[in-house]
Amino acid sequence: MKPLTIPLMLTWLRVILIPVFASLLLFENHPPAWANWLAAGVFILAAVTDWLDGFLARRWQQTSDFGAFLDPVADKLMVAAALILLVSLSRTYAVAAMIIISREIAISALREWMAQSGRRKSVAVAYIGKVKTTVQMIAIVFLLIWEIPQLGLSLKFIGNALMWIACILTLWSMFHYLNMALKSKAEE
Repeated sequence: MKPLTIPLMLTWLRVILIPVFASLLLFENHPPAWANWLAAGVFILAAVTDWLDGFLARRWQQTSDFGAFLDPVADKLMVAAALILLVSLSRTYAVAAMIIISREIAISALREWMAQSGRRKSVAVAYIGKVKTTVQMIAIVFLLIWEIPQLGLSLKFIGNALMWIACILTLWSMFHYLNMALKSKAEE
């Protein structure tokens, strides 16, 4: 068994942060402002570790099959938990959460199917997927913070506008990956 590397520990940290993150938002259906900010901070920490673990794994040549498996699972679990909690708090729309979660499941299955036929690289992360992820993460952070009462600022409109943009990018990226997979399969 390979030793536990720093990149893999960062990935595990994301998994461990999910219940911490969720507990901050489960205050009788109306978390106090400090809990919103703390939950947003935990979510941002998870997003940073997502970038950092991949960067360190490549830089230190500590990539592994298990890390390649666990990393996207940890990401998808954190995003799904955030979306489900935001819907339960009536901060975003269930249809938006369903679009994003469904796409994540579909693309994960597509990547697994392509990996089984030795064509995983044909559905490697594309620029549109990175843009989708960035917009989605910013939308989630805005919806987690929800409001800044000291400034009289509500982030509901901005967060949900970004969430709908993320949904459009989600569908666009899904069709992009499906198209790439179909082209790759046609070449067989």
